[in-house]
Amino acid sequence: MPEDYPHESAECGECGDGGKCERDASHALDAIMAERHRLLSLAFRMTGTLADAEDVVQETYARWYRLDPGERDDIAVPAAWLMRVASRISLDLLGSARARRETYVGQWLPEPVPADLFADTAAAPLNSSDLAADPLDRVTLDDAVSMALLTVLEAMTPAERVTFVLHDVFGVPFDEIADVVGRSSAATRQLATSARRHVRRGRRAQVSSHQHDEVVRAFRGAAVGGNIESLLRVLAPDVELRVDGGGFVNAAPQVIRGSDRVARWFMGVMRKQPALRLERRDTADGLGYILLTEGSRHGIVTFDVREEGITNVWLMLNPMKLTNWSLR
Repeated sequence: MPEDYPHESAECGECGDGGKCERDASHALDAIMAERHRLLSLAFRMTGTLADAEDVVQETYARWYRLDPGERDDIAVPAAWLMRVASRISLDLLGSARARRETYVGQWLPEPVPADLFADTAAAPLNSSDLAADPLDRVTLDDAVSMALLTVLEAMTPAERVTFVLHDVFGVPFDEIADVVGRSSAATRQLATSARRHVRRGRRAQVSSHQHDEVVRAFRGAAVGGNIESLLRVLAPDVELRVDGGGFVNAAPQVIRGSDRVARWFMGVMRKQPALRLERRDTADGLGYILLTEGSRHGIVTFDVREEGITNVWLMLNPMKLTNWSLR
């Protein structure tokens, strides 16, 4: 426990009930640390990788503990303070992330995560005044952080992304977001409007979860069975395949476009690795598959399915972005 945390010791001598002091300090610390998972959920949506999100959360807590005891006591809602600080750190990180990705080996993809990783961390209700000023304009999102959404977030400016995540996912009022992004409240509303356009465009023609999973199962059956005609039937004509190896494994250095090229690429992989198994996993996008050989995990593949078929295939092979996927 940090040495400067107020009244953490029963022997502090600063109050008449030392035992109560220790209990209060413990409860206060528990309340602060209870926000960690929610902060990680926020930072992950901001940055797109769990490693960056962990860095954001660690720096947020470091700043909290660098405060003087009196400064901490002056913070009326510590959870709100932590969220604002994490958002500012994320905003700064996003500014440098694009420069770092220019030196990334091959294609960079956000990190795919299990469907329930951030359950019950988002969708906080907006206050009544914000709802009145913004009727029916908020994009409703659940806790799942899909690759489809993350790739849309990557297309936003850092300020748009931070504003969208804070307001539409976590229900933070625009007046508070304006302080985070350094804009006026009116300008912040415009950022949210622009961000929503990105999200709505990305959601057009999406199918139900049942249809998604049905098509993905057909993809697996065709790929494992070596039936290229069946594989072509479930791929949209303009399907795109992106593979992130992070420089750790061989991966397609460029986007592979078109159903014929994507189908032949997968057929080639299955021929070269006959022991490769595709084992189902519930991803934030719906049904996906973990790639296994002899008990070793090699990657995770997720899909974007529209009316015309599979339009995007995201294959994550970078081992640094597979840490949340178990073998079973």
